[in-house]
Amino acid sequence: MDLQTIRDRIDLIRAKRDTLVRLLEQPDLGTLRIDVNQALEEMDDLLEEFDRTFSPEVG
Repeated sequence: MDLQTIRDRIDLIRAKRDTLVRLLEQPDLGTLRIDVNQALEEMDDLLEEFDRTFSPEVG
């Protein structure tokens, strides 16, 4: 898999992140809120790791 394909898939994941954020805002989420919040945290960690690994260094 080439880097551009990976970047395209990461962009798709970033776009879908908003769906989890909107779900988290639902008042009737109940205990599922914990799982959604954890999924967001893990997704953010993975996206940050991707950016650190594959983004060109500025300087």
